[in-house]
This record gives sequence, C-alpha cells and structure tokens, in this order.
Amino acid sequence: MTKPFDYFVVFAEMRTGSNFLEANINGFEGLSCLGEAFNPHFIGYPNKDDCLGVTLEQRTADPQALIDAVKSNDVLSGFRYFHDHEPRVLNTMLDDPRCAKIILTRNPLDSYVSWKIAQATGQWKLTDVRRRRDSKVKFDGVEFRRHVEELQDFQVSLMRALQVSGQTAFYIAYEDLHDLQVMNGLARFLGHDEELEELNQKLKRQNPSPLSEKVSNFGEVTLALADLDRFNLNRTPNFEPRHGAAVPSYVACAASPLLFLPLRSGPTEAVTKWMAKMDRVGNDGLIRKFSQKSLRQWKKAHKGHRSFTVIRHPVARVHAAFYDCILAAEQGPYKKLRNTLRRVYKMPLPKDPPGAEYTAEAHRAGFVAFLGFVKANLAGQTSLRQDSHWLSQTTALQGFGDLALPDMIVREDEMMSYLPALAMQVGRMDAPDPVTVDTGYPVALEEIYDQEIEKLCQDIYKRDYIAFGFDSWT
Repeated sequence: MTKPFDYFVVFAEMRTGSNFLEANINGFEGLSCLGEAFNPHFIGYPNKDDCLGVTLEQRTADPQALIDAVKSNDVLSGFRYFHDHEPRVLNTMLDDPRCAKIILTRNPLDSYVSWKIAQATGQWKLTDVRRRRDSKVKFDGVEFRRHVEELQDFQVSLMRALQVSGQTAFYIAYEDLHDLQVMNGLARFLGHDEELEELNQKLKRQNPSPLSEKVSNFGEVTLALADLDRFNLNRTPNFEPRHGAAVPSYVACAASPLLFLPLRSGPTEAVTKWMAKMDRVGNDGLIRKFSQKSLRQWKKAHKGHRSFTVIRHPVARVHAAFYDCILAAEQGPYKKLRNTLRRVYKMPLPKDPPGAEYTAEAHRAGFVAFLGFVKANLAGQTSLRQDSHWLSQTTALQGFGDLALPDMIVREDEMMSYLPALAMQVGRMDAPDPVTVDTGYPVALEEIYDQEIEKLCQDIYKRDYIAFGFDSWT
C-alpha cells in the first residue's frame, strides 16, 4: 500500500505544547519527530551535532539536504517548525503535497505568559510536578501585540498557501493534546495504522493556574484588551480529558419512563432506591448496562420519557470519592492507587481500609493531601489517570450531551422536591419521597470540614461552582 506522505511538518510555536505532541508522535513505532530540525541556532535539539547525519553547517549551506535526509529515513519522519525557523524551506514544504502538514495552535495570550514564565524560571519542560518552579511575570502590552501580530501573520500565510494549492492540514488545539483519540487520529492522517493505548506520561503541564494568578499586573492585561475579548481571559483553565457519554452507567426504571444519568461519586444509591421503590421492584429490577443501540430502543419504546441527573456539592462529592475510591478500596485498581499515593506522593493514608483506630485528625490530613493530588491530577501534572470519580461534573455533563442531554439537572439537596415532581411529568402521581442513604463513613465530612477545605475545593472545581451556582458547603 502506498503511503500518502513522504514526511511531515508540525507547524507550532514556543509554549504551544509542541514538546508533548512530539513525545506522543514518537510513541508510535513507525513515526519519528526529529525536534526543531530547522531552528536557526541548533539542529534538532540543543547540544546535538547533527540530525540524520546532516550537521548544522551542512544544513546552513544547503537546507534541502536535510529535507532529503528526512524523506529518506527508514520510518515516516518529520520535525517541528516555528515561524522564525529557516525560511528557505518553508515554500518547499508548503508546495509539496507529499509533505503532511500538522498545525498546532494555542491561545496566544496563554502561550505568551507561559513563555515569560519559562524565561523567568529557566524551566522549559516539566517531568515531575515536585520539581516545578513558579514565578509571576509582568505583562508587556507592546511586546504582546508584536507577539500576536507575528503569530497571526504566519497562520494567515499557512492558510493561504494551503488554500491556493488545494491541500488540507491536520489541526490540533492545545486543549486536544491530552485526547488519546485525537493522537490516534493524527497517526491515521499520516497513513499509520498503529494506535497508542495511552499518552506520554513524562511531560507535565507547567502552569495550570488561571491567568490572573500568573501575571503580576493582571489589571493591565484586561485594560490593554478592553475592546477585545478574543482571548477569553477570565475563563478557568480546563485540562480535564473530554468525557464520553458513559452510556453503560445509565439506569432506567423497570416500568416508568424515567432514565437516570448518574455522575460518579454522586448520590446514585439514593436515586436508584427511589426508582426501584416507585416501580415496586428490587434494585436489581432496574434496567442497566445500556449500549447506544439498546438506549435508542428504550427511548423509542417509552414515548414521553424523561432523563435526569443529580449533581452533588463539590466538597461532598470529592469527599465521597476520597473515601469510596481511596480509603475503602480493598482490591483492584483503586487499592493500587492508594498504595501509589502513599508510596510515591507520600500521602498520610492508612495501608488498609480504616478501622476502629482511625481518627478525625488522620482523616482530615489524608483528605487535604488528596485534594492537593486532585488539583495536580486534573491539571495534567501527575502520571496517574484522571478518574471520572473526581472529574468535574461540568465535564461529565458535557460528555452526556454527545448522546443524551438530561431533561432535568437536580441538586442533591433538592431531590425531595424535584424527583417526585419529575415523576409526575410521566404520570406517576404516586411517586414516593426519596430517602437519605447512610454513607457509613467512620468519620463524617462535618467533623473535618472548615474553610481551608472549602477554599481548596473551590480552587479545584471552580467551573462547577460557577456553572451551577454552588455556595460554600455549609
């Protein structure tokens, strides 16, 4: 089978995530990304003498020699190319339909601030969050405008060249770099059949906090861009992976046309007991383990159906995740996770599920440490998976939207009123009241909750607090 391309180029800029993209491209056995092959100051990587046998001096004398070497490599190869790299090869690449174009973009304000922080700290890559260096930087309006103009001019020139020649590129946004499906899609674009099972875990995001916490004169940023909000300055950064619809977790009543879309670490047991009681069946009488096909069939068979989900206050939800998934795990992946958190992240957690000697002080210390881990984990700064039990509820609901948006979003503390009202919409005037389920936690959240915990949770789940209007837990 003829391969569609002879080589590829990643058009990117500093601080756009190109190192992480390269690391994942190199995770495929049949692909090779060779760094900044046409950086005017070095060849491939700093302190390297050559790239595929071509030295910096040889490349300077004849840049086409390096292009030829890349095309002749044993595996499909390419390199990263920034707007200020060797200009003599730009048209050669753009005019060649056998050169695959990958275009990586990022909000230019984010990339500018990240670049300033890297300059200030001297840290251009991060492989261990414990070695992360931090610094607030000063925003320079004139420098930033020049930065934006250069990037925009280059992007416009790329777009026009592709349009004129009738070519297309594979576009990747910075926010998509942690999407495994996108990385595998890139490989398919390059004509490569192999798929990655997981993304590179070595490189970590360096500056996941909001822009206001990274710029010392943030007020000047907003003033300089008062007439333009194209950079969405006040957003809360979201580094959580896109969440699927999670169809197998859906639960339908045995007879009533109600469909429950559970959120992990939410009040699922209380809701399903209410559903079972309404239709006078046991909990195992509810309809579960849907596939997309069976879900469509259920909807067609239940005209006038209603779907709903129940959200929980972020403090209560992450506390439930901490106990159920970390402390109480007796086997499986969560037990392994607890052991890793103890051994690698030095969290003050018991080796086994807590017993009678477990105290409120120990519980609070472990929970606060876990919150620190969750913050780094959701920012993509740890090597451990981002689990759906502590992903934001906003992200989970967005995943539902791919297939089945809930008709109603109910807050846990309003279930007593709204679940019976929802049942009335499908003709169930006799619906029972929901009953609170005892968690059985040896230490209740009330015993350890304070404003420090509230502040930590608001920092982690700012999107949920804003999206759903949550106030403090108490």
